[in-house]
Amino acid sequence: MISFCNSLQCLAHARARSFFPLVWFMVMTTVVAQQLYAQPEMAPPSAAVPSWVHDAIFYQIFPERFRNGDSRNDPQVNDIRGAWPHEEPAEWNVSSWTGDWYKLQSWELADDKGFYYRAQQRRYGGDLRGILDKLDYLSDLGITAIYINPVFESPSLHKYDAAMYHHIDNNFGPDPEGDRSIWGKENPADRRTWQWTSADRLFLELISEAHTRNIRVIIDGVFNHVGTTFWAFQDVRKNGRDSPYKDWFTIKSWDNLETSEDEFEYVGWAGVKELPELREDENGLADGPRKHVREIVKRWMDPNADGDPADGIDGWRLDVAEMVAIPFWREFRIWVRGINPEAYLVGEVWWEDWKNGKMFNAAPWLQGDVFDAVMNYRWAEQAGHFFKDRKNKITVSAFDRNLATLRRDYRPEATAVLMNLMGSHDTDRLASQIVNPDTRYDGNVNLKDNPDYDVRKPNDEELKIQRLIVLFQMTYLGSPTIYYGDEVGMWGADDPDERKPMLWDDMTYDNETHHPFGRPRPSDRNMFNEDLLSYYKKVIRVRRGSAALSLGDFTTLLAIEGSDVYAYLRSYGTEHVVVILNNSSSAQTISIPIGEKLNQLHWSGLLQGLTVSVEDGRLNMRLAEKSGEILEAVER
Repeated sequence: MISFCNSLQCLAHARARSFFPLVWFMVMTTVVAQQLYAQPEMAPPSAAVPSWVHDAIFYQIFPERFRNGDSRNDPQVNDIRGAWPHEEPAEWNVSSWTGDWYKLQSWELADDKGFYYRAQQRRYGGDLRGILDKLDYLSDLGITAIYINPVFESPSLHKYDAAMYHHIDNNFGPDPEGDRSIWGKENPADRRTWQWTSADRLFLELISEAHTRNIRVIIDGVFNHVGTTFWAFQDVRKNGRDSPYKDWFTIKSWDNLETSEDEFEYVGWAGVKELPELREDENGLADGPRKHVREIVKRWMDPNADGDPADGIDGWRLDVAEMVAIPFWREFRIWVRGINPEAYLVGEVWWEDWKNGKMFNAAPWLQGDVFDAVMNYRWAEQAGHFFKDRKNKITVSAFDRNLATLRRDYRPEATAVLMNLMGSHDTDRLASQIVNPDTRYDGNVNLKDNPDYDVRKPNDEELKIQRLIVLFQMTYLGSPTIYYGDEVGMWGADDPDERKPMLWDDMTYDNETHHPFGRPRPSDRNMFNEDLLSYYKKVIRVRRGSAALSLGDFTTLLAIEGSDVYAYLRSYGTEHVVVILNNSSSAQTISIPIGEKLNQLHWSGLLQGLTVSVEDGRLNMRLAEKSGEILEAVER
């Protein structure tokens, strides 16, 4: 999902729109599935989730803002043509990676349109070479899978408005002009004419180098909508009713060439004209775009077309998935698993009632015939209420009950691989969520929505809360997912502020002193937080070294009202791990019931090395405020 600063009202309407009734879904999907599975070459794929995801630690990368590895491919002003706000500033240039975020540059001061207008025009030059250069950083952090936001050719900074799906954005590769020349020799509708550009080849190199480090790669599949520069939409715009692609889109009115007015109207995602929706029927995408998307799946999952998926991506994150009828995704799963039975499919399924702020129960998508997982924003919402909120804080027993509800909503196989994230390119960053408690999760929380939103850097006490949340994230059921830079102290409000350039230890950054509305604020030192990174590494190392944390079951041990202490047991075979979280603002002496069998074992602290006494079936220890410990015991 993306958001435009000029389209928040449209976004709210989209989230409040009526979705297809569940009964209709179930009837139609059953019929379509029967039709599909009746074909010998379309046998239903396994309902099993990919085995590798149980051990996965995901890292989400927003490519334009992760690392500028090759300044020679930096965007030029013509590269942003076609993206909102549809203006080409005369003095435009690539922005300083290390600059004060809210400070307007010289070209941005040409008028008084302000930060939130200009931010969508900024480019910082992040590219694939930058990701390649930092694969060892990710490996050292403990990452085993990366989820990359859209990489296909597009004029915007976020790339959710594709110009084509069959090529990587030319500014992400080493030869933008050479790639442009290759495009001109192709027929985008005919895969037999497709070639490999320099950006495409570098992306394949990235996959190869990641695989060498045992890191999987999944990418964003944005198959609900495209951009106005998308090749088929451009043809419709030019040729009207004579275009062979007119049925790819929902055209509300055609341009009358006999008038000077432009009467061309079409359906855009969430009412946003920058994002023409691909037309759907009762089974999802219409025939034309459906066939094209299938070719795209083949291209990126088996680039050599040799039946060996080792050189291709390892899965897809499917954007605004519930806005495409579910039968299409059943078919999509067949395509994907037919190429790579171990490919991971995760849907962005999380909207139910925008007005009331209820997250979507994604169970229909997680029955084993559509997606393996969803982005687990429901889990993030509950974690926020317990760990960071004040007025809206829930008790530890309510937190435990709510987590149990989430576990009951999905089959255990799906729960084990849900993408557990606290922040993303669509929310304010984790650190800023803590600085600004009690804001509704993904409430489009930036300063345009809430002028009182605090843009400052988190303090030491707030970083304690972040560490505690990360400890919970790395020890709970599901696949932990880190949004780039959270591990080194990045902060920021919702779009566009959560998309700042990554902090790196080989760069010196300007202090953040400016405010988008000119208000006074503290001068915040913007720098790579080595201590926070060390903590992330330590907790990730514990997670990866524990079968109980990756594969084990879950049992609540302690969730007593008033204590704000939460303890739970993860067990797998003869390995047992107890996690204790002291969410209170004071140190506490804690006694955790573990039963007679576990009482016989020797327990050791993996994070702090705490002294633990075991007597009468209880673990006894003392924990500092806003801290936690992981205790491990192995039966001999």
